[in-house]
Amino acid sequence: MEEIIQRIAGEITLSDNPGASLKKWREMFGVTQTELAEQMKVTPSTISDYESNRRKSPGIRLIRRFIEALCEIDRKRGGWTLKNLAPPEQKKDIYEVVEFKKPMPGLEFAESIECKIVTNKRKLKNSTIFGVTFVDSLRAILELPADEFVKIYGSTTERALIFTNVSMGRSPMVAIRVTKLKPSMVVLHNIPKVDPLAIRISEIEGVPIATTVLPIKEIKSRIAKNT
Repeated sequence: MEEIIQRIAGEITLSDNPGASLKKWREMFGVTQTELAEQMKVTPSTISDYESNRRKSPGIRLIRRFIEALCEIDRKRGGWTLKNLAPPEQKKDIYEVVEFKKPMPGLEFAESIECKIVTNKRKLKNSTIFGVTFVDSLRAILELPADEFVKIYGSTTERALIFTNVSMGRSPMVAIRVTKLKPSMVVLHNIPKVDPLAIRISEIEGVPIATTVLPIKEIKSRIAKNT
């Protein structure tokens, strides 16, 4: 727990835009300004002022109170975010979790890696991407047990899962269908056509599907600017 607090505090303190960093972490915990203000015993306008940088940069004491308040709210909800912030033991040959410094609108992210939106474009338009996970689809299905598959979500499900080594995208969408956690979007890499069943699952689950033929190396290069 202390390690998580120090990591978040370090990021906020060193950020060129501390207000945006405060907002990012509040949103990652799924906490409203009103909920946070109530936990910290301040007014919602105080939180808003700090997030918009209308007040001078917060001191370390306020930052710690801010983080502890988020953690306490999360604990009351079951501690899901805290559990997922614990450093995962990534199997980088199967999947690689990448977190963003600041969130990106869903469509903006899709455009940045030259995606073609296949399903749920309207939902993607209203989504926010906090990170990306690159997943070797075939190896993940064959080698990752169900309890470890959830680790591909990193610190938040509000992310894009980029599946490589896919034929038509059926297996990744079936895996998502049978798990409780749902990503903000699925990107199927370098496929000629999306499987009709994958499209149907996407519509049922409300998970947008996009495709891209941009080389993985280039995708990583482009998102590196936001990590």
